Amino acid sequence: MPDSNDMPRWLEWAREIQGLCQTGLAFASTDYETRRYTRLSEIAAEIVASQTNEEREELVKGFSAQPGYATAKIDVRGAVVRGGKILLVQERRDQHWCMPGGWADVGDIPSEMVAREVWEESGFEVEPRKVIAVYDANRGGRPLEFFHAYKIIFLCDIIAGEPRVSDETMGVDFFSFDELPPLSWQRTNEKHLAEVRAHLDDECRPAAFD
Repeated sequence: MPDSNDMPRWLEWAREIQGLCQTGLAFASTDYETRRYTRLSEIAAEIVASQTNEEREELVKGFSAQPGYATAKIDVRGAVVRGGKILLVQERRDQHWCMPGGWADVGDIPSEMVAREVWEESGFEVEPRKVIAVYDANRGGRPLEFFHAYKIIFLCDIIAGEPRVSDETMGVDFFSFDELPPLSWQRTNEKHLAEVRAHLDDECRPAAFD
């Protein structure tokens, strides 16, 4: 499994340049500063475009959609276990499997957000019980996106509901930890699931964190 050292240097440089530009634009007080930071942001987009299939214009548009001080995004995941098996959903985007979850919305309480994501993606109503882990989502696997992100995994109990798919998911099922389907590594990987399993074996286990 790749670690942080496997991230290509060009991506590290582009991300750092973009983050500095985003913050610089938030505090720019002159047209000169705005033009300079805007041009540097375009250079970051050109670096990424030169190494990937992404279009420069789309990258610039994406960067401009992230105004304000540059900070990490939050990905929440619900670890739901029934009969010793973990609930996974099959993503329509890559047709691989992961714990239900997604990006946290501004203004939402984290526990309420993960409960809603589980409901929307799997059909199960759950109650978050504890935080299992807080991970740097851009390390220990491929980055979720260009932007830096943290991942919060909640252990959740099923209250009600039946499995159903959604606009984002094409499958819902419970799997043995020893017989997992192909995983959507940006969203859920074996490290995450091993930590879930460890918490099931030890209710007093503290939350893992990077």
